[in-house]
Amino acid sequence: MSLSQPLLLIPGLLVAAALIVGAVLAGRRRSAALAAAGVSVAGRRNNQLGLWLSLGGVVVLAVAAAGPVASLPVARSAGTVILAMDVSNSMSADDVTPSRLAAAQQAAQSFIDAQPDSVDIGVVGFDQGALTTSPPSADRAASKAAVQSMRTAGGTSLASAILGSLSAITGRPVRIAEDGELPDIGTWNSATIVLFSDGEDQGGTGGSDAVTAAATIAQNAGVHIEAVGVGTADGAVVDVDGYQLHTALDSEQLKAVAQATGGSYRPASGAEQLDDIGSTIDLRLTVAKQDVPLAGGFIAVALLLLAVGTLLTGIRTGRLVP
Repeated sequence: MSLSQPLLLIPGLLVAAALIVGAVLAGRRRSAALAAAGVSVAGRRNNQLGLWLSLGGVVVLAVAAAGPVASLPVARSAGTVILAMDVSNSMSADDVTPSRLAAAQQAAQSFIDAQPDSVDIGVVGFDQGALTTSPPSADRAASKAAVQSMRTAGGTSLASAILGSLSAITGRPVRIAEDGELPDIGTWNSATIVLFSDGEDQGGTGGSDAVTAAATIAQNAGVHIEAVGVGTADGAVVDVDGYQLHTALDSEQLKAVAQATGGSYRPASGAEQLDDIGSTIDLRLTVAKQDVPLAGGFIAVALLLLAVGTLLTGIRTGRLVP
């Protein structure tokens, strides 16, 4: 236990000490006067119990005024969440109304609104590369604006999505070496990547091996990837540079990425399902020390002591009928 306002304890204890000294001196004078009058004072100490309980209440009130606090471990949702938004051309498909990207944006904004202040949120947009559009922070307005600004272009690289998200988490570039060596980025157990994508990976540098390697880096760092599949298995046709291309949800790719990091996969073939995604994603629970005020408990104890002391004193002096 500690005191948030320790200086306030000094005047409180001085007042309590003055009362105690006054009570002792008054008791001695009374005992001397009674003894001089030939009145027995045997058992007088027991008769003073009410007084001492009342003085004890004053001392406890003095401690309460100093703001006692206890540092206790409290579990809470905390850490960093990166929303990795797929902005490749396939996300313009309308098999999810009004489009995959628009539905994912709506779900991401609902997710942001639902998070506690203890969670920092960052936003990464990815196609064949990845760009941090909003670094992790408690600024919800900035995160929502970054999500809303997304526009479709290019192909899809899930490896870039993961590496870009890890870069946003660590605050420094995370890359796979040319010889395939994976970097050690430390431990980030309180970080989560929420990946909104249709899962259609166009390969990019390294192809599927790069996706596996990027997921391994996240796993080694303790970062979970929660994958949200946006789209349907039947898919839709999109117009890209005058060409008609068919695109469909690749749930197996997203499942593999999520499961490799200890995360989970959630399909969302409709806007309503996407709206519910935010409430179903379990963020990491961390245990942090939190100062819990104890003044209320001390005041309750002080009032109890004062009440009992007053009652006993009243009974002893005959002012109260037992």
